[in-house]
This record gives sequence, C-alpha cells and structure tokens, in this order.
Amino acid sequence: MSEIDRLPGFRRRFRVDAGAGWVRSAVEDDYHCMAVTLRHRAGVVEAVEPVMQRAPWTTCPGAVAQLRQTFTGVALEGFVSRGEKSANCTHLHDLALLAAAHACDDAPLVYDILASDPVGSRRQVELRRNGMRLLGWIEHEHRIVEPAELAGRRLDELRSWIDTLDPDLQEAARLLRWGAMLAHGRTIPMERQSDASRMPPNCYSFQPERARIAQRVGEIRDFSRGEAQLLDRPFDINSSRDGHATARLPA
Repeated sequence: MSEIDRLPGFRRRFRVDAGAGWVRSAVEDDYHCMAVTLRHRAGVVEAVEPVMQRAPWTTCPGAVAQLRQTFTGVALEGFVSRGEKSANCTHLHDLALLAAAHACDDAPLVYDILASDPVGSRRQVELRRNGMRLLGWIEHEHRIVEPAELAGRRLDELRSWIDTLDPDLQEAARLLRWGAMLAHGRTIPMERQSDASRMPPNCYSFQPERARIAQRVGEIRDFSRGEAQLLDRPFDINSSRDGHATARLPA
C-alpha cells in the first residue's frame, strides 16, 4: 500500500475476461457501474450485450441500444475506426473498445485508477495493471509537475505524448487520463453538474434532444473509504437485452 491508497479520492476499476467466442469488460467508479460482452465468430462481433447497473442520468439506459447498433457486425479489429463515440455512452463505448482489444487474451486483465482529492491544489493519480503500478502523475493547480517529461501539461494536452508510447502503454495512459478527468467531479458541487443542457454534446445523454430532459440520478459510492470493493456487486450477463443487471461477473 502506498500513500495514495490512504488518501481519500476517486477510484476506478476495469476488468476484462475472455473465453472461446466471447469477451467481457466491466468498469466501476464513484458514478458508474457497467459491463459490455461481445460475442464473436471469425473475428466479427455477432452480438453486443451491454448492461448498466449504475449511471448518472435518466437518459443513459437508452445508450444500450445505441451501442448495439454501433458495433454489431463489426470486425474486432475495426472497432477503433468505427468511431461514433459522442453518439454513445462514452463509458460503454470505451468498454467495447477495451473488450475488442483483448478478445484473444488468455488471462484476466485488471486496471485500477486512483486519484487523490486535491490537497492544497496538489493531486496524485496512479494506474495499476494487475496490481502493479504502471503510470503515475502528480499535479499542482491542474498541471502536471511529475514526471519531468510531462511537467507543465494539463490532462487535455497529453494526447500527442500518448501517441508516442508503445501500444499497450497507450491504452493505459488513455485510461488514466480519462479517469483523472472524471475524478474532478468529486470537487464540483452537485448543483453545478446536474444540468445536462449546459454540457458539451460529447456523449449520448448530452445530445441536444436528450440533454433538455436528462435528470441527474444514481448512487454515488466512495470506494476510498474502504467500505466496499470495486466491481463487488452482481451483473446479469444473461439479461443484458434490457440493460438490467442481476447476476455476478466471474471472479
């Protein structure tokens, strides 16, 4: 256990499991708990099965059908180029891409993201892969100060650096960057983040036709308190047609 484990803050976990003809990715953090199963044959996805156990907006469940439309019939290797992220729930979309990238893995993959709450404008963020620390950044006043190669950059300025990394590290860096950005939600008063019509149209619920009716809902869990474990609740992988979840993911 390192210093960041003892600090209050945001926690996020991804888990990917694969078997013959299927792959499943799941994510949980303070605000979301979701999973996507892809069933594939000869490298082409025949079925997309998303579930949402926790989501922050009343409109989010509609994104289940949108994800199926986006990826059903698409080759696994074509998921990245398929695009359409802003038309989808960005979290389900990321899960689908993560699953496609690891469809042939022979062992489970777990990413853990930790982001401490700011203390005096200083914040630590860290990513672990299968329990081992892979990436870590320290920010001060929203700019990275460590490591030195990234000093002075904001999170939204990291794309060009990420593109220079080896492919497996690119995946990890993208997940850490996005997780660190989501973690800022812990410092924003709920009343300031509960009007979808003020949000940029960068996901399914924030498209104009839905943003005007979307209402903030959903349980918020603080995993840094040590009272619960990420992805500890059941998912129903057999009733994902309606987006509901009631049975446990494999350990």
